[in-house]
Amino acid sequence: MDRAQILDHVRISLAEVLNTELTDLSEDARLFEELGVDSTSAVELLMAIEDTTGVEVDPDELDPAAFQTVRGVVDFIAAGLARATVG
Repeated sequence: MDRAQILDHVRISLAEVLNTELTDLSEDARLFEELGVDSTSAVELLMAIEDTTGVEVDPDELDPAAFQTVRGVVDFIAAGLARATVG
């Protein structure tokens, strides 16, 4: 899965969790400040990402800093996919 595909999965998952249409999503968008993600929707986003990408999110490995921006989420998923293909 390439970066554009990961970004599309994040866009779809965010739109579902936030119950809104997101046709254009910048990687620089801040999840909490700009998109209105709160702690509950952040957990829902993680579950949706697990469902759509197959990346399992281990809470012990979760770095909250990675979830400040869309770019951080995409990087997190890309790293998870890379680990899954190696392991």
